[in-house]
Amino acid sequence: MNGRFIAAVVALGLACGPLVAPARGAQQSLADAQRDYNAGRYNRAIDATTSAIEKSPNDASLHFLLGQCYYQLGQFSNAAADLEHAVRLDPNQSMYHDWLGKAYGRKAEQSVFFSAMSWARKTHKEFETAVELNPSNFEAQRDLIRYEMNAPGIVGGGDDKAQKHIDELEKLDDLQGLLARGEFFATKRRTAEADAVFAKILESNSDHIGIYLETADYYRDRQNAEKMGKAIAAAEKIDADDRRLKFYKGIFFIIDGKNLTQAESLLKSYLNTVPNNTDLPPHAVAREWLGKLFESQKKFAESADEYRKSLALDPHNKGVEEALRRVERK
Repeated sequence: MNGRFIAAVVALGLACGPLVAPARGAQQSLADAQRDYNAGRYNRAIDATTSAIEKSPNDASLHFLLGQCYYQLGQFSNAAADLEHAVRLDPNQSMYHDWLGKAYGRKAEQSVFFSAMSWARKTHKEFETAVELNPSNFEAQRDLIRYEMNAPGIVGGGDDKAQKHIDELEKLDDLQGLLARGEFFATKRRTAEADAVFAKILESNSDHIGIYLETADYYRDRQNAEKMGKAIAAAEKIDADDRRLKFYKGIFFIIDGKNLTQAESLLKSYLNTVPNNTDLPPHAVAREWLGKLFESQKKFAESADEYRKSLALDPHNKGVEEALRRVERK
């Protein structure tokens, strides 16, 4: 099974808390667990959630949060088990099915061929169910589209399917549809078409900060400092205190080649203050860009250290593997 399509299958952007109020006796444990989860203290959140489940074992929202905690820790079998439990208890929650699909996708990534095929089909089914239950769950819509545009047809993928769902998403929300279409073109290396879509998004005057941060991701990958800077500026107008901006501004300064001291400070602050959560820019990417910064400054030992830390978080990043070998030869 192709690791690249499985990695794309499980891209995340939403890490919400429980949807259904627990029994009164479990409320304090759940509140503690949610605070720990939001702060990235996942093991503590597991302890608190487990305590709450002892008091309210049939509360689907508790099993959902527990599954999320295990997912963030990379314990995907445990995550899938608790998310399955949540779905059994409350099968009509779109978000539960979406997260179960994400967990199945990671199981597929870790499996050998025939087992991976089975997990991949389950992934597709859960994403489809999530969208059917709530078409306005845009995270599920994007997960389904990502799956279909990266997975082979034998496990439910296909560009035609992805484009059909992009068309349907665009009818529900213009900008979400445009983001999905731009990502499709970028993934298929249809660069001119992707450029046109993201240029349109950049001029959209949206009041949703995530729209501009996803646009900044695109221009980061294109190494286009000017337009990445415009996307960041638009995001800052919406919420200058958004903690994700440290990540984006740090990378922008590196691509721009200016304010490199500030770039280092911003990325280190991001790593020290923002949890490594799938709803936020990955620590692995922040480490990779610190490695690039140090490499550009000929600080090869520091660069190698950051690349190693990045690979510890994302072992399948071939680009970082190559960068590490390069600086180790210096």
